[in-house]
Formats: sequence, C-alpha cells, structure tokens
Amino acid sequence: MIALIDYGVGNLFSLTSSFAAIGQEAVVTSDPEVIRAADRLILPGVGAFGDAAKKLRESGMAEVVKSEAASGKPVMGICLGMQLLFDKSCEYGEHEGLGLIRGEIRPISEVIDPDLKIPHIGWNALLFKKDSKLFKYIKEGDCVYFVHSYYAADCADSVTATAEYSAELTASVESGNVYGCQFHPEKSGDVGLNILRAFCEI
Repeated sequence: MIALIDYGVGNLFSLTSSFAAIGQEAVVTSDPEVIRAADRLILPGVGAFGDAAKKLRESGMAEVVKSEAASGKPVMGICLGMQLLFDKSCEYGEHEGLGLIRGEIRPISEVIDPDLKIPHIGWNALLFKKDSKLFKYIKEGDCVYFVHSYYAADCADSVTATAEYSAELTASVESGNVYGCQFHPEKSGDVGLNILRAFCEI
C-alpha cells in the first residue's frame, strides 16, 4: 500500500487515480500509523515552499517522513514535494527543508535565458544523468510535464535526470531510498504511469 501524505497541499486526486490506473492501492492520509504501515510514501506538493514546509511541520508529517525515510522505506517527492526533500529553499526568503537530499532550491530565473517564460510549464524531454530504478520502464528522451519556477541546485551527486530549458534543470533525484521528481508523473501520460509503476517495484 502506498501512502499519499496529506498535509494540506497536493494534487491528491490525480495521484490516487494514477495509482489506480496501474492497479496499485494508494491511500490519502495524515495518520502517522497508516503512514508507518504503508510500503511506500509519496510526498506531493503545490504552491510556495515556505507555506508547505510550515504545514508539513505543524501537521507532524515532517518528522514522520524523516523517520520513515531513515528506516529505509521508499519515499518519493513530487514537484514541490521533491523540493521539500532538500536542505533549504531560497523562495521568498530562506526556508528549511527536510534535509533528506543535499542541496538547495533556487529560482530558475538565475540560470535560464531571460527571454523565456517563468514558470517553466509544459512537456519536456528527460536527459538521463545516471541509472535510476525509476527509469526501468522509460527511455531517455521521453517527455514529462513540468510546472515550476524554482529548481534543485548544488545536488549533482543525486541528480538522475535533467530537462533542457536553455539551461539544464534538475528533473529527478535519488539518494538511497529517497526519490524526487520535479515534474508531475500523474500528469505525464504513460511515461508518468511507468515511472510510478517502477516506484511501486522498489
């Protein structure tokens, strides 16, 4: 069973539907006991990092996620949920993350062509940087769906894929049993479903 962690920010319906489409049971929950009983965890997230980090801490979910990750349970962060896995974010100030992956979240405006639109929205190809269990059923060049204005930086050791948007932006990361996708697998058609399918086999 997969626990979709509900702390007040996340596209939970689409994720639930995506797991159902690949025949996997996914439960939306904020109950620590249900989360501890789950085989795998998904940390979703949309919106601003500071607000989400505050809700994650105030709900008690931050410590639950960290303890479950420390136990070796597979954890995947999606979009803002991926960003929350990092040490900190520079989005509207400086905010502490979960510290499960080294690095920090910075504005893409610092590295992309100033003529390009922000946020980075739409389909983009994955450029593989290293092997990942999440890529078991997909190939390099497959496209996934992004919506973001910030990206993960100073994290070369954990980057498994990037996407080109005049600069190479972190698309996915992996550190031990902790995984992250800056894109939305639940909005990425068959490619996204295959990434979720691979996560369910870890």
